[in-house]
Amino acid sequence: MSLAIETVAAELPADPVLGAWREQIRSAAADRRALVIQGGGSKAFYGLPVEGERLDARQYKGIVAYEPTELVITARCGTPLAEIEAALAERGQMLAFEPPRFSSASTIGGVVAAGLSGPRRMAAGAVRDFVLGVRLMDGKGDLLSFGGQVMKNVAGYDVSRLLAGSLGCLGVLAEVSLKVVPRPRGEMTLRFELTEAEALHRLNRWSGQPLPLSASAWFDGILHLRLSGAEPAVAAARQKLGGDALAEGAAADLWAGLRDQRHGFFGPSHDSLFRLALADTAAPLALPGPQLIEWGGAQRWCRAHADRLEDIRAIAAAAGGHATLFRLPEGSRRGAFLAPLPKPLQRIHRALKQSFDPAGVFNRGRMYPEF
Repeated sequence: MSLAIETVAAELPADPVLGAWREQIRSAAADRRALVIQGGGSKAFYGLPVEGERLDARQYKGIVAYEPTELVITARCGTPLAEIEAALAERGQMLAFEPPRFSSASTIGGVVAAGLSGPRRMAAGAVRDFVLGVRLMDGKGDLLSFGGQVMKNVAGYDVSRLLAGSLGCLGVLAEVSLKVVPRPRGEMTLRFELTEAEALHRLNRWSGQPLPLSASAWFDGILHLRLSGAEPAVAAARQKLGGDALAEGAAADLWAGLRDQRHGFFGPSHDSLFRLALADTAAPLALPGPQLIEWGGAQRWCRAHADRLEDIRAIAAAAGGHATLFRLPEGSRRGAFLAPLPKPLQRIHRALKQSFDPAGVFNRGRMYPEF
């Protein structure tokens, strides 16, 4: 199977970093050497272990353009996420998908490559929904451009969004353009004491109503619900829903802890961390360990021993979803990561890899051992 993907080759700027990348990639391709793309390394735990010569993405950094009135920011891949969020905050704006900040070293290239979203994903959408355009250096050392700086529909493969979550297996993200959004004027977090079944029932009922829900989290008998939007809408929803309101500081700490996995549930443990992606209408699951439920029931975390992987995958599949072995205990040897692909999807993945990285130099085996 072959894929014809229309690309737009960009003239290589007179930039020493891009020139060095091109030489390194072409040399690796000629010798069939593996390259490991790495930025801040904050998500090095995510995916299968990879070995090879390091390609340092941190060197290419800086905000290229920011148009607050157009709600678009363009930055080079090595730009620290903290720098981008600070620039947006000055203009009362933010990244709607609340990317996890596993450390201060997190870069915007790693944010897009990992494709991970935080608590607001249930209301705002995922990383890929905000990627407008990218510049990518492929396995031939060519700099390719996809998309742009406006939201529009495209025919065929939307490569800009395809690269979100690709874990650097297709190329080096040199530059990304992202849609940003205004910060909500009003925000409040409510607390309810509910069983898992009661919490899921209420979340499903509330999701069908015109309420300004922006995040939810259930753990250990407590449901937290965040409301975001215009102040009158937040106040009206609070009156309708009831519950106990958290103090502003406590609420900020709660959602930041969930976003960055500093919440007690994610603390040091001898167990592995599993992530289940399901329909938000899925019933409570009999998982072999404690759970934390986000996104209205669509994302469920479970702590259990790594040898329960197949059991957890079977439970997720029976509920119409899938499970990922997200993180192992410190020092553990990493094994299976993503659920195996059906054969038709395997063919598509192989064809994409061949199109972008014909010599197979980038992040070999990080997503699947065979790629």
